[in-house]
Amino acid sequence: MEWFEALALLIGSIMFLMALGMPVALAFLAANILGAWVFMGGEQGVVALLNNGWGALTKFALVPIPLFLLMGEIFFHTGLGGRMFSAIDQLLGRLPGRLSYVTVLGGTGFSTLSGSSMGSTALLGSLMVPEMTRRGYKKHMSIGPILGTGGLAIIIPPSALAVLLATLAQIDVGALLIAGVIPGLVLAAFYIATIFLQTRLDPASAPPYAVEENSLTKKIQLLLSDVIPMIGLMVVIVAMMINGIVTPSEAAAFGALGILLLAVFYRCLTWRAIKASIRGALRVTLMAYLIVFGSATFSQLLAFSGASRGLIHWATSFDLDPTYMLIVMFCVLLILGMFMEQISMMLLTVPIFFPLALSLGFDPIWFGLIMLLALEISFTTPPFGLLLFVMKGVAPSETTMRDIYVSAIPFILCSLLLVALLILYPPLALWLPSLGR
Repeated sequence: MEWFEALALLIGSIMFLMALGMPVALAFLAANILGAWVFMGGEQGVVALLNNGWGALTKFALVPIPLFLLMGEIFFHTGLGGRMFSAIDQLLGRLPGRLSYVTVLGGTGFSTLSGSSMGSTALLGSLMVPEMTRRGYKKHMSIGPILGTGGLAIIIPPSALAVLLATLAQIDVGALLIAGVIPGLVLAAFYIATIFLQTRLDPASAPPYAVEENSLTKKIQLLLSDVIPMIGLMVVIVAMMINGIVTPSEAAAFGALGILLLAVFYRCLTWRAIKASIRGALRVTLMAYLIVFGSATFSQLLAFSGASRGLIHWATSFDLDPTYMLIVMFCVLLILGMFMEQISMMLLTVPIFFPLALSLGFDPIWFGLIMLLALEISFTTPPFGLLLFVMKGVAPSETTMRDIYVSAIPFILCSLLLVALLILYPPLALWLPSLGR
């Protein structure tokens, strides 16, 4: 069987099963079993493939995933996230468009720790949009920043999705986490600049309203009590990884312990919060582990059938500039994101894109960060980006899809500008990881 026939059989069977409504992880598993039967000699091939897949689940690099997820769940269910939101709101005082800034700053904290863009969008949409609508904010000032925070969440550590991508691609987990710090801060600056420009060009888009002015002493107290401890925990985790004091798995353990101690210190840790946090982290972890299992077996089949080698040879035979090939892969991710969620996209594309990226001479950490950004941007690309429909479900009833599309565009452009900067100047992503080597 030719390589393209093998590739068509594997991917076609996956897409067919997904179209029938089968869960993504199970669709991959079923397609992998079919592929093993065809390419690896029947029943013996299936047994060998499954044994190799179980081996992928024993990697130490997977440990940060449940711990980072547990951090986010505790952060949310204990109310620590709510405290940080409230404090940031009071610190910004009478700043024009302050609720939009609160959404970006506070939403980043929520999204980064939760690891779920769809969950964060639903939460922020139901929490912030009604309040901003009541205050007279135009729709693009309330909806846009919420859709934009996902781009920050996925690259600023700790990010469970970045850990999963690094594991699937078999690259350095710590380096990919650290690589997102500077680009994430640059993207946050782009978002803040966008909100600032929108309020300057159209002051009526975020009308001012009377707020209680806090004294300097009160602001310092809020900063020290409700903001710095939460942000400081993330900073300490990243600093320890950069300096080589801990591995990503150990950093995740320290982070989970740190957020637990903060909840105890603020007297907001209850049995109900603990049970809800463990249940939420366990649910996503099990899904992630099924994805790792499916990806490991899928990668082996691509290699065994010759599909990977054939695809790389075919793609490189065009003698195109590597940058053009990167743009093609980027566009494929944008299109897939209109119909699939992030983990499914990674499962489908990582076994194909990373070998191709390495053959083109791309740095794997740099390419991983580009891919993370592509995954997030694809969620908000009109007309079918999944986060757009999540927002429609939680926004006020009079909100139209056109309102949501228009709101998303400036923040999509910010993310695309960051991707362009990363392509033109790779040290933006690679300088910080290089300090720890």
